Amino acid sequence: MNSSIQLEPRVAAILGALIADSAALGLHWLYDPERIAQIEKIKGLVFLRPDANDYAGTSGYFAHGNKSAGDTSGYGEICLLMLRHFAQHGQFDRIAYQTEYRSHFGPGGAYIGYVDSPTRQTLQTLLPLKPEEFPENSGADDDQFAALAAIPVVVATHTGSQAALKAKIEQVVRLTNHNDTAVAAAQYAGCVLLEVLNGKSISQALTNALPHAGEKLLPLLEEVMQSHVLDSAAVAKRFGSACHVLEGLPVIAHIAQQAPDYRTAIEENIRIGGDSCGRAIMLGAIMAAYTAQHSERSFSIPLEWAARYQKLSIAAHACAQLGAPVDKFSQNGYNLLNN
Repeated sequence: MNSSIQLEPRVAAILGALIADSAALGLHWLYDPERIAQIEKIKGLVFLRPDANDYAGTSGYFAHGNKSAGDTSGYGEICLLMLRHFAQHGQFDRIAYQTEYRSHFGPGGAYIGYVDSPTRQTLQTLLPLKPEEFPENSGADDDQFAALAAIPVVVATHTGSQAALKAKIEQVVRLTNHNDTAVAAAQYAGCVLLEVLNGKSISQALTNALPHAGEKLLPLLEEVMQSHVLDSAAVAKRFGSACHVLEGLPVIAHIAQQAPDYRTAIEENIRIGGDSCGRAIMLGAIMAAYTAQHSERSFSIPLEWAARYQKLSIAAHACAQLGAPVDKFSQNGYNLLNN
């Protein structure tokens, strides 16, 4: 029996991002593919409880000791926060979002976990200020993957032109990452997802979005897209597997272009190690949206994966709320169809 979730493509993009991040959490920032392969044989690969023993004596950073299987990284928290923001407001409200971001990640907030450099520096900017004093560019001069964390929601809720989307993406990115490379990477990734949602194949989307990639990212993407065999280990060795968008986006492009389905893509992303959660957000969004758009038999997200994501009910409720103000969604915001 094929147990899976079939979703309207825009909702698939959002949930695909969130579930992929959660799936990768247990081995996040473990930089040893051989160790990951050993762990996979014993415990599996997805939705593992973070375990310090898995990181002992090898290259990695154990950041999620307070997390359980099915939790999310900080990237997933940003993505969900933006989803709930759109569900509440119906559109992007900069000051309201900065206020919510400060409340969620700041002292006394709901978020408990590792705080990366962009988040920490953004909080340092926002905490002493009144909301009306918040600067438009409150982020750090940093090109790490926090820049892409909210992009699936921004794209999935967008109904205007590509130019308007790029402007909105820049506004959102500079709230946490006031960095030109981060902005260009997010605009490229956002345009790829938009192309997929508009019916293009992943290869077409990756190619059509190249003019928006920026001068630093463009040659890296052109190089990686010449590969025609799924070999993520080699691609990660060539470009890197750390937290910076110039390392991770070529890896995302390679896996998205070569992997046959969502499950394969997310598992391959985890196997190569490093900032797997950072890459998972856009990779999960692109793969889930494409599969939902183009395949009636190969469903977007494994049902058992969705069930293991601890905040599925929160995310699904927010998607349902988006059905009213965002009429691009299906009739009630999302459809769950189990085969």
